[in-house]
Parts: sequence; C-alpha cells; structure tokens
Amino acid sequence: MELRQLRYFVAIVDHGSLSRAARVLHIAQPALTQQVRQLEEELGAQLLHRSAQGVMSTDAGKTFYEHAQAILKQVEDAKWAVAQSTGRPSGTVALGVPQSVSSALALPLLTAVREHYPEISLQLTEELSGNLMEQLKSGRINLAVLFDDGQLGAFSVTPLVEEELMFITRADSRFAVGRKSIPLAKAVHAPLILPGLQHGVRPRIERVVQEAGLSIEQVIDINSVAILKSALQADIGATILPVAPVLSEIERGEFVAHTISGHTISRTVVLCASRNIPLTNAAAAVSRLVLDVTAELCLSGRWLGASVLHR
Repeated sequence: MELRQLRYFVAIVDHGSLSRAARVLHIAQPALTQQVRQLEEELGAQLLHRSAQGVMSTDAGKTFYEHAQAILKQVEDAKWAVAQSTGRPSGTVALGVPQSVSSALALPLLTAVREHYPEISLQLTEELSGNLMEQLKSGRINLAVLFDDGQLGAFSVTPLVEEELMFITRADSRFAVGRKSIPLAKAVHAPLILPGLQHGVRPRIERVVQEAGLSIEQVIDINSVAILKSALQADIGATILPVAPVLSEIERGEFVAHTISGHTISRTVVLCASRNIPLTNAAAAVSRLVLDVTAELCLSGRWLGASVLHR
C-alpha cells in the first residue's frame, strides 16, 4: 500500500467521480482506476461502488476513508513539524469545538490566530463531543475542546473553564422568572428542553437533581442546538444549559438566563490532545492561544457564566 493510493482514494471519494478526481490529480483515468483496483485487491474488499450517477463508498470504503484521511494528515503534520523546526509556526491546525461552545470561543479564537500567527491555517470543526473524541483518537484533528466527564484518560488534558448552567427561557415566556435566580425545585417543575442522556450536561443535571431529592417532571429531548433554540423561541419549555450556546439571543434580549439558587450545576471545559501523536509547532502555538483567549473571555465577562481554571 502506498501513500499515493491513499491520496487517490480520498480524492475520488471527495469528488464523487473518477473523472473529476483524475483531472484534479493530473493522472489518466485508466491509471487511477488501476490504482484503486490494486488497493481493493490488497485489502480484500470493494471500496467503491460505481454507477451512472458517480462513485460512492461502500461500507468498507467509508471505514477505510476515515483511516486514510488520518494517515495523510499525520504525514502532512510530520512534514510541517520538520519544516518549521527552526522558524515561525506555520501550516494547518485542525481544532474540534462542540456546538455548545463554538458561539463563545470560535470567532475570538479565529481572530486571535489571524493576528498572532498569520502563517497558520486554522480549521475549525463543530461536532458533538463524542464525534470529536473519535476524530482526535484517529489523528484527523490535532486538538479538541471537550467536557471533562472522567472518561478522557486517553488524552492529554488541560483545564480551560468551569461553566455554570443556568435556567434559560424566552424573554416573555410563561416560564420566565421575575428575579435573577430560581430555586432548583421550581426550575425542574417547568417542562425542560434538554440534550439527551448521552451528552455531558444532561448526566450532571440529573445527578444534582437526584442528590437534591427532586425529579424532573417533564423532559423534551433535543440534541440539536438550533432545534433547541427554536423550541425555546416557541415557548414549548425552558432549559438548563450553559449560556454560551444562546449568548447571541441573550445579548439581543430574546432569551433570559437565571442562576439556580441553592445548588450549583456546572461543567468543566478542557482542551485535549492525543497522548500518542506529537503536536506540531503550529498546533502547540494554537494550544497556547486557546488558553489565552479563554482566559481573556472569562476575565472580561464576554463568556457569561464561565470562570477560568488555568493560569
């Protein structure tokens, strides 16, 4: 198996066509087809399904595509690491950010990278935290912002911030509170729109509620931040979440956030890197910048409900 075969295969999948991939790769289509056939013979599996509409990956092809992407990225990272060993950090850095954090962190971080490291191309991936963990393990991304749920032993972990979870409603909601805080017993009495149990904040909410001798009376499970916002705007219920996912709506006065009195519900946001794959100089520079940016956002009050954990 050769690296060029991996590049050829990834290009075919990305373009969905042998002819388009051949043009991009500057290789004759029969030669490209021969390389794919050799790859399939070596692996003992069909990777591509060819039809009049184009080329699609088989189940085996989808699995191989993810590994091929990770291998090619690590090869590229190795080249950059050698090239930049004596110069300014440069190259591509892939950083994964959960949906519920991106609205607070993504734009300030992009701005900071462009200002301090113009030679670095930052690729931000917004995904569910479970997907980001898999991508970080395989080497498809260099760094990931995750939530410390006690299951991050496979990674090198740096604490970033502690985020308080608040009771959030539409500004004119029938579930709105007339003061800045709400008791937990009253908060769980309202219909709550919450992420599913497989997501980091939900188990924390359930644990604190159970420890308080209470129970959530009615739950609406929604795993999409966009749909959850729409449900809040429709006043179907309230939610208990960090402020970051709805920060823009709060700033526009559409939503309001109340602290939960008597009980603290929070989540720990951390920066993770692989223990097995070394960081390039560029990735290390971005890692340091993530610490600086999160600290500045907390100390300036721009990341509402968050307190910095690192120094």
